[in-house]
Amino acid sequence: MDQLGPGLAVDPSATLLFCGFVAGGVALGTVSGLTPGIHANTFALLLAGVAPAVPGPVRYVGAAMLAAGTVHTFLDVVPALALGVPDPAMASSALPGHRLVLAGRGREALRLSALGSAGAVVLAVPLAIPMTRAMTAAYPTLRAHLSLLLAGVVVLLVATESTNLGRVGAALSVAASGGLGAVALDLPPGGLVDSGGMLAPIFTGLFGAPVLLDALTGEGVPPQDDPAVTTAPRTVAGFALAGTLSGAVVGYVPGVSSAIAATVALLAVPGGGGIGAEREPDGARGFIVTTSGVNTANTIFALLALIALGTPRTGVMVAMDEAGVPLDLPLLLGSVLAAAACGFVLVVTLGDGYLRLVGQADYTRLSVSVLCLVVVVIAVLTGPLGVGVFAASTVVGLVPVKFGARRASLMGVLLVPLILGV
Repeated sequence: MDQLGPGLAVDPSATLLFCGFVAGGVALGTVSGLTPGIHANTFALLLAGVAPAVPGPVRYVGAAMLAAGTVHTFLDVVPALALGVPDPAMASSALPGHRLVLAGRGREALRLSALGSAGAVVLAVPLAIPMTRAMTAAYPTLRAHLSLLLAGVVVLLVATESTNLGRVGAALSVAASGGLGAVALDLPPGGLVDSGGMLAPIFTGLFGAPVLLDALTGEGVPPQDDPAVTTAPRTVAGFALAGTLSGAVVGYVPGVSSAIAATVALLAVPGGGGIGAEREPDGARGFIVTTSGVNTANTIFALLALIALGTPRTGVMVAMDEAGVPLDLPLLLGSVLAAAACGFVLVVTLGDGYLRLVGQADYTRLSVSVLCLVVVVIAVLTGPLGVGVFAASTVVGLVPVKFGARRASLMGVLLVPLILGV
C-alpha cells in the first residue's frame, strides 16, 4: 500500500489510530495547560514511562507526546492571565498579560496569544529547513561561546532597566535567582511521579506565587471587554516572526529559555518599544504575541534539533528519546499541525470561560485555593524537598517586585549556572 511517510499509511484503520493518539495528546495538553503548576513535560515523562505498555505503535505514542506539548503551548497562557501562575516558558509574559486582564482586555490577550502561537506554526514550517541549516552551521560557534553569549543577556537584562533602583533590583534578582538555580536545579525530586526535576517548584515560586500573594488583597479580575484585537495585523505578524526566529534559537541553544528569547526579541521588532515596553499596554500585547510564538515555535525546532543534532532540548523531546520514538518527521510534524489547529480553537473557547469563572469568584479565596493546589501538585511531583524549593523561590520572586524591576531578571536561575558551568 502506498505510504504518506514511513509512519502514516493510507490505511484507514492506521490513520484512525493515529488520530486517536493525537486526540489523546490534545486532551492531556489541555489538562496540563489549564492546570496551575502542571507542565506538559510531566505528562510527556509519564507517557514515556508507560509507553511500552500502551497498545499501539510507539511512534503514535510519540505523536501523542508532541500533540500534548503543542496544545500546552497554546493553553498555558490561560492560567498565566487569569491567575498569574505561569508555565516556565510563559513566565516573563505573565505579568504584562495580567496587566491587560486587569484593564479588561483579557479576551484580547487570549486571542493575541493564539495568533502568536498559530503564526509561529505557519512560519516555522517553511523556515524549518533554512533555519535548521543555519543553526546547525552556527551551533559549534554558539556552543563554544555560550557562556559569553549568556553573560551578554544578563548584562542586557540589568542595563536596560529604566531606573537606577530597577537596575539594582535586577542585579539582585539575577544574583539571588542564580544562586537558587546553582543549588536547587540538580536536586533529586522525591515525588510520587517522575516530574523531570525541580523546574516546576522553582518557576512557580519565582513567577506565580508572588502574584497570588499580591492578589490576596486585590479586587480580583474585573469584567472583560470585547475580544477585538486592537493591534494591526502587520504588527502582530512582525511579533510572531520575531517569536518564530527566537524559537529556533531556543530549540538549538541550551540555556536560552523562551522567556529570555522573547524579551530580547522585542528589541528587534519595529514598534516593540524595546525591553521594558511590556509595562505599556501596546508593549504588553507585543510581549504576549512574541512569547507565545517563541514557546510554540520551540516545539517544532526542538524536534528538528533532535533529528539534526541528536540532542533533546525540551522535556518532551527527552521523553520521546527515552521512549525510543522513531524520528518519523512527516508523522510527528503532522501531529504538531493537527494539535496546533485544536489549540487555536481551545485557547479562545476555553480561555473566555476560564476568565469568566475567575471573575465571578471571590479572588482572595481563589488565590488561597490556587496556592494550596500548587503546593499539593508540587508535593506530589517533587516531594517535601520540592515544597521547600518552592518556598525559597517565592522569597526570591519578591525581590524584583520590591525594586520595581522586570521579573525577566529572575531568569538568572538558568543563566547563572550555565555561565558558571555549574
